[in-house]
Amino acid sequence: MTAIKESSTIQENKQYALEKCPVTFVMEKIGGYWKPIILWHLSSGMKRYSELKREIPAITEKMLIQHLKQLEADGLVIREAKPVVPPFVTYRLSNAGQGLLPVIEAMAEWAFKVKDGDFL
Repeated sequence: MTAIKESSTIQENKQYALEKCPVTFVMEKIGGYWKPIILWHLSSGMKRYSELKREIPAITEKMLIQHLKQLEADGLVIREAKPVVPPFVTYRLSNAGQGLLPVIEAMAEWAFKVKDGDFL
């Protein structure tokens, strides 16, 4: 993979946007198609990887693993692994992840209203 230059114009613009626009900061953390869906499913409590995979059947294993790692790195999800055979790994929302629940719930509420034609 190519290393990202810290001094590139794109990186400077991105840093400026992160500092000046809180929406940019949030989208940096939860942007993309799958992250909000994963957070929504974790909002009901701790889940094992297999439970998440079963609840989100359209997501590939690669994408689920990748996004769980990113969410963990961003401090939104906590991964707990118990040293047993077979491995027992669970995922749950961190305090920061819990703080995003009103945002995720507002997105869901908006979706139901649009779907039902309330905004038309």
